[in-house]
Amino acid sequence: MSLPDRIDPRPPRRIYRWDLDKTYLQTEFDSLRDLLRTAFQKAHEKQAVPGASALIRELAANGDTRLCIVSGSPKQMRSVLEEKLKLDGVVWDEFVLKDNVGNLMRGRFRALRGQVGYKLPAIMESRANAPVEAEEVLFGDDAEADAFIYSLYADMIAGRVDERVLNQILEAAAVYPDEAERVRTAWKKIPVSDPVRRIFIHLDRLTPPAHFANYGPRVVPIFNYFQAALVLLADGHLTAPQVIKIAVEMVQTAGHNIITLSNSFQDLLRRGLPLQHAAAALVQALEGPNALLQALRPVPDIISAFTKRLAALGTPPPPPPVQAVDYLDLIHHALPRTHKARKTH
Repeated sequence: MSLPDRIDPRPPRRIYRWDLDKTYLQTEFDSLRDLLRTAFQKAHEKQAVPGASALIRELAANGDTRLCIVSGSPKQMRSVLEEKLKLDGVVWDEFVLKDNVGNLMRGRFRALRGQVGYKLPAIMESRANAPVEAEEVLFGDDAEADAFIYSLYADMIAGRVDERVLNQILEAAAVYPDEAERVRTAWKKIPVSDPVRRIFIHLDRLTPPAHFANYGPRVVPIFNYFQAALVLLADGHLTAPQVIKIAVEMVQTAGHNIITLSNSFQDLLRRGLPLQHAAAALVQALEGPNALLQALRPVPDIISAFTKRLAALGTPPPPPPVQAVDYLDLIHHALPRTHKARKTH
C-alpha cells in the first residue's frame, strides 16, 4: 500500500478574521509624526493590545481553525509585521496588506484611506475559498469602518442584502469600479449561508458601545480582550481555563487585576449579554486547583469577592432581537470622509 504524497490539512470549522492596527497592535496614526514613528518601528518595539495574542493562541489551540488577517498597513511593512507576529507566537494562514505604493503610482488617492473598497473584496475573496459550513468571528476597531464593513459582509453572504443596495453602498463609499467588480465577482461564488457568529469591535477610541446598537447584537464592542474571551466562552469557542490563561497574561503584562477584569464582566452583563453560564463555568474554574492562579495572588480573597459579585448580578435582561441593518443610513455615519474624497478626486 502506497502512502499519499501529502496529507492536506482538515478544512477549518472556524475562521477568525483580524485587523491589525488598533485591533491587534497598539498603533497611532493620527498625525504625520505618528505615521513616521510607526513606519520605522522594529518588530520588538511594536506593542500588541493586551490579551490579543493570548486570545489568538487559545483559539488556535482548539484546532480546525484558520486565522486570516486583513490590514490597512502597507505591503512594505510585511517583514516587520510578520516578525512581530512570530515573536508573539501567532501563526496565520492568510495575511493581506494594502498596496499603498501601487495606489499612489496609479493616482488612486481615495484608496489610500478608503476601507470599503479594500477590505470588503479581500474578505469576500477569502470567503469564496472557505468551506460553506465554516463559522466566522471577526475582530476590528472603532478607528475606521470595521463594524460597517464586517456587518455588511455578513449580511451579504447570508442573503440579507440585495445587489441594488450593494451598488448604492459602493457608490456612496466612492469605491473604484475594479474594486466593486471584485466584490460582485466573489459574491457570486459564495454559497448563501449565515456563518458570521460575532463581530468584536475594540474600542481603541473609547467610542460609547451604544454607538453600535444599530448593527444588532452580533456586533459586540469591547474595551479589552478579556471581554471578548468571555463572550467566546459563552459561545463555545473557549473553555473557562483558556479564559483564565488570557486573564493571567493581561494581569502579568498589562497591569490588570481580578477587580478590573470583574468590572469588565459587569459591563457586558449591564449591556444585556447572556453570560450567566459563562460566569458559572469561570467561577468553578477559579475555585478549582490551577497553577495559573498563583499569578493572581492573593487568590482566595479575590476569588471569594469575585464570586459574590457575580452572584449578586442576577439574571441579565434578554438580548435585543436580531434586526435588519439599514446600511444606506449607516454609511453616512460610518464613512463621513468618503463624500469629500469622492468630490476631490
